[in-house]
Amino acid sequence: MAVSPLVWIITCLVILGLFVFDFFAHVRTPHAPTFRESAFWSAVYIALAIAFGIFVIAVWGTTFGGEYFAGYVTEKALSVDNLFVFVIIMSTFAVPREYQQKVLLIGIVMALVMRGAFIAVGAAAINAYSWVFYLFGAFLIYTAAMLIKDAGHSPEAEQERENKIVRLVKRFLPTSEEYDGDKLITKVDGKRMVTPLLVALVVIGFTDVLFALDSIPAIYGLTQEPYLVFTANAFALMGLRQLFFLIGGLLERLVYLSYGLSIILAFIGVKLVLHALHENTLPFINDGQHVVVPEISTAVSLSVIIGVLVVTAVASLIKTRNGPAGQDGSDLDAQKDAQRQK
Repeated sequence: MAVSPLVWIITCLVILGLFVFDFFAHVRTPHAPTFRESAFWSAVYIALAIAFGIFVIAVWGTTFGGEYFAGYVTEKALSVDNLFVFVIIMSTFAVPREYQQKVLLIGIVMALVMRGAFIAVGAAAINAYSWVFYLFGAFLIYTAAMLIKDAGHSPEAEQERENKIVRLVKRFLPTSEEYDGDKLITKVDGKRMVTPLLVALVVIGFTDVLFALDSIPAIYGLTQEPYLVFTANAFALMGLRQLFFLIGGLLERLVYLSYGLSIILAFIGVKLVLHALHENTLPFINDGQHVVVPEISTAVSLSVIIGVLVVTAVASLIKTRNGPAGQDGSDLDAQKDAQRQK
């Protein structure tokens, strides 16, 4: 897949332009987005991602187009799982709903920058050492096992990790106890101090680094093209802010999402190990010769990923049709009303 520097530059400028538009059109003036607004712009960004996939097919062919869509769907699914943690962070810091958009957008831009660095490092490692696929595959299988072990999410564990980051931040930065609108830095008794909004942003930034550790190896298991890896990540992250407000109330009903993601990560991990065996150069494996093993096609990968996500979503909604964790509808409505008041 030949991607010229000019195409890279144009792509980065377009993505940057979309984020700038998002800031000035929706985030600059603090407000709590409505369901209709979130649904509309979520659909817009999904449509843009699909349109880009069609562009990839038209320019580089169906093989690369399939790899892009497989990567995009996987990254989108992992992003939805990450929203659980964002909900906990927002709740922990009691971030007012009208200011949550700013934290999310800046956090998403930070995530894309950090993932760009991971993508560059990953591409360099893959080009230099084919055995890196063994490491990626083993790491994803390990991550899948940990997801199953910790399935259902542990708010206490997440909050404990966040508290450690908060204590570290407060050790080096003077922090105010109160919000000052959507400002990140304020003055208290004539002294400059960071607001809880900035602390929440730092926590999200650290969390994004951890998210990248499994998302980048996962997508490299579906495509080895850095351009597709980057654009799939960019489009998956681009609509994450709207998705946060759109399905925030449904997140607690996706009780089987961790199991579904663990299956997908384990599947991609096995795919990476098979690919590593096929490209083997390690002298202690088959005397450094390629190992004849079946390779999993992009079409099969995309089918498995979509199939697992559909089954997971349907099973979750059936399990929680009367409300999460066995709650009835009235209890769920009461919780939503309380959350809105916050």
